[in-house]
Amino acid sequence: MQVQNFEEVPQVKNGTIKWFNAEKGYGFISDDEGGDDVFVHFSAIQTEGFKTLSEGQRVTYETEPDPRNSAKTRAVNVTPL
Repeated sequence: MQVQNFEEVPQVKNGTIKWFNAEKGYGFISDDEGGDDVFVHFSAIQTEGFKTLSEGQRVTYETEPDPRNSAKTRAVNVTPL
């Protein structure tokens, strides 16, 4: 019996920036589907120039396990709408 290895397809999610501190370069996204807020680092923002977000701004994003704490997730591929 052959076992196939399937890669998990990232799920694009929608959310709203709960808060973002441009000086520190991080903040949190409130997911439209509820649950815990999701950590976002400026390096995950998919824009040119200065990477920042504003409170109340709508975004799409994907999540991955946080390498510092595997019990939590962090946002990646964050795209402002």
